[in-house]
Amino acid sequence: MSYSHQYDKHNDPKDLDAAIKNKTAAIELTHRQHPERAARLQSLAVSLTYRFRRLEDPQDINAAVRNLQQAVELTPEGHPEFHQRLEGLAVTFSHRYERLRDLRDLDSALNYGQAAILSAPDGYPDLPARLQDLAMSFSDRYNQLGNPEDLESSLQQSTQALMLMPIGHPERPGHMESVSTVLISRYERWGDPDDLNSAVQHDQAAVELTDPGHADYTRRLHQLALALGRRYNRAGDVADLDAALRHIEFAVGLTRKGHPGLPGYLTTLGRFYQRRYRKLGYSTDIDAALKCSQKAVELTVDDHPSLGERLHSWGVAFGARYEKLNNIEDLESSLEKYQAAVNLTPVDPDLPGRLHSLALALEQRYTRLGDTQDLEKVFKTYREAFSIPTSAPVQSWKAALRWASFAKKHRPRDQQEAYLAAFKLLPEILWMGNTLAVHQDANRRLDIAKATAGAVRAGVALGNIPFAIELLEQGLATTFQRLLQLKTDIKELPEDKANELQMISAKLYSGTSKNPQQLAVERNKLLDKIRGLPGLQSFLLPQKYRELCQATQNGPVIILNSHRARHDVLLLLNPASHPVHIPLRSFNFDELEAQRNHLKEILARCNITARQPESTRLDGEREGADSRPTQESFRDLLAWLWSHIVEPVYEVLKLHGIRDGRLWWCPTGAFTGLPLHAAAPSDHFIQSYTSTLGALIDANSKKPVRGRPKIGAVGVTYSGRGREAELPSVAREIATILSVIGKDNVHSLLGEQATVQAVTSQLQDCSWLHLACHGRQNLADPPKSCLQLYGGNLELETILRMPLPKAELVFLAACQTAMGDAELVNESFHLAGGFIAAGFRGAIATAWSMCDSDGPLVAEAVYTHLFRNGQIPAATDAAEALQIAVRNMRDSGIPYERWVPFIHLGV
Repeated sequence: MSYSHQYDKHNDPKDLDAAIKNKTAAIELTHRQHPERAARLQSLAVSLTYRFRRLEDPQDINAAVRNLQQAVELTPEGHPEFHQRLEGLAVTFSHRYERLRDLRDLDSALNYGQAAILSAPDGYPDLPARLQDLAMSFSDRYNQLGNPEDLESSLQQSTQALMLMPIGHPERPGHMESVSTVLISRYERWGDPDDLNSAVQHDQAAVELTDPGHADYTRRLHQLALALGRRYNRAGDVADLDAALRHIEFAVGLTRKGHPGLPGYLTTLGRFYQRRYRKLGYSTDIDAALKCSQKAVELTVDDHPSLGERLHSWGVAFGARYEKLNNIEDLESSLEKYQAAVNLTPVDPDLPGRLHSLALALEQRYTRLGDTQDLEKVFKTYREAFSIPTSAPVQSWKAALRWASFAKKHRPRDQQEAYLAAFKLLPEILWMGNTLAVHQDANRRLDIAKATAGAVRAGVALGNIPFAIELLEQGLATTFQRLLQLKTDIKELPEDKANELQMISAKLYSGTSKNPQQLAVERNKLLDKIRGLPGLQSFLLPQKYRELCQATQNGPVIILNSHRARHDVLLLLNPASHPVHIPLRSFNFDELEAQRNHLKEILARCNITARQPESTRLDGEREGADSRPTQESFRDLLAWLWSHIVEPVYEVLKLHGIRDGRLWWCPTGAFTGLPLHAAAPSDHFIQSYTSTLGALIDANSKKPVRGRPKIGAVGVTYSGRGREAELPSVAREIATILSVIGKDNVHSLLGEQATVQAVTSQLQDCSWLHLACHGRQNLADPPKSCLQLYGGNLELETILRMPLPKAELVFLAACQTAMGDAELVNESFHLAGGFIAAGFRGAIATAWSMCDSDGPLVAEAVYTHLFRNGQIPAATDAAEALQIAVRNMRDSGIPYERWVPFIHLGV
């Protein structure tokens, strides 16, 4: 038996050394032109690679590369071993990259790996292994450079490799591990929890299918622990943390001294002890964390590429103990480790995170000791961190907000720079390749609304109102803005780029692509090319104030910003004027919240639960249920809104000569949901709402329908057995519309005709649409909010994905069609907002449940005004038509809760 076979069987290093010695001697005795020389070079390279993986001596891997390069040079392309020698060379370059981190090795690994696959014969049994090697090289390059194209290529190759690997094959667990590695990287980049859960599942299966005596068993335990640890970081489930600790403790216990993987396992074990210490506060955990981290560093040679990572983890453990015990020696030790880690880290995507940690520790020392040198270092370190591209946008977002918070206290002028750094990350955090659900989750977890309010507060405090408006726009209705981007006007682009962008955007907009992540990567790559063309440098980038102020071409826009520290109105008068700042000093945050709660209490007394997950239009029988105290409460609420918010705005408008005409409210934060439009004692202004300035600009830019609009009317009196209660006034409502407009001019669907399919078709065919039915707001999953039609539901997400080129005006005579999620106050994530985002220029909707019997009254007044004197109606008259209808209700003594909820959105 040869020494190589003995090593394979017994894993004795002495056998491997002997094999290398004998193979080297054999090559020295082999003539350069000998037909076996290439095979012997390849065999020696394999043994050298085994020894390198065991001892990590760079001399071994360098020698392996040289031998395989010679073997490839000696092998003609048609030779049956040619593709295998290319494969071997690719793998060897990959191993050398892991040790020396030279990008040229990684590029060589990719080039030779792709060449090997192309030259392999059909039906090649080792193709899955080659695809996996290629996937890992793409993954390594992504980790080094942060290019999402490499990330998607890696996932594509690793997934294909796993699909080709038969169930029960001994190599299948390794392929599962590879897929998991890439899924975790994609989760870190884009934040989709499905990627993380899938990674955990792949790792669990890989561990279960691997014998505990297998050489890769401990590595797979480590990988599983890492995935569970990330899931704990996201969801906070201690069971995940406990499981991660069990797996990594087992891996460490099985790993012999001198094994190259041991320092990495110890680093991970230390991290998890540190996290459990932060959660539960046991001193034994932080002592164990520090001990593991120290041991990991001591076992790592000075030139190892992971030394910086291990020093950083050691610093994190010291920092965790400082935060609990306030011992200055721990803080100094933390700073020492962080600085050493930064010094060892090249300019790559890992560096920003380590700089963030260093900046935080410097903040803590400045707060503790007050040394101005530390103050300067904090700002210098943050600036350096945000000058480097990152592949961890969520972590960078949090760091930028810490920077802004620190700047607010110690150098207010730097807040702008910090918030700009944060908001530049939003396109990465709210990535086009993610689902709407992931977007909503990111909005909640990262509290983008709160950060937006803070950015606006900073801009106002610094006297830079245009800056405040620009960042506010980026943080408002982010989901709908994303969809509007996919439908942007592309007339200014060259024809080839316009066609390509339109094709990709249409696939993303429809939500039907099997690989939206790859489409999003292609779209970003195309946008980079477009922005390199003359005059298109800012194409689809966040708009500047000079562009945003175009929203006021038909009247002022009143932005209300709510922050715990202050409340402000940002008043945009017209495209030629500077924005006006109106501070609202007569109330504080708690008082504003009290008014929101007051409104909820009033509605509850009226049997209207404004945040009820499944609510219906009010039945007519409830009309007389209101008591005098309820009406007085409504009157008090509107009086408060008038005196504290609306009147101060009207006074400033008067100073600028504006006493009537159109105006738009754009409330954010705690202002959202308050009936500002109903607060004025008289209605000189025709009032509407808009979720963003961009939405109003987009609606204004659309050409109105020529001639008479094609009108659809949908009425659902009964939506089917086991569904909502009947709405007896709906039939009369539809009859009223037909009477006012004329039967021949309206395409109506009533009762059983109003199926989801029929209404969907009408949406795409009509420019005006009236919908009288039940509606439901889904607070747990806003995209699933819906209109309840006969036998089925038309969901908000479906509406958002529909192409509606003819859309102009929608009248949503259903409940809560303009009420969003309380946790997503800036998202306008309600049915009316969805119709606007889908393409309608304007919408009439209700902020809470409407009375069934009011439907015909409002519809008659609205359409009578729109079609007055036989004229061709204009969608831009809808706001005035609604104002007339509501005035009629108010003047006839109808209770507040029935006329106040009607609002207009858009143009």
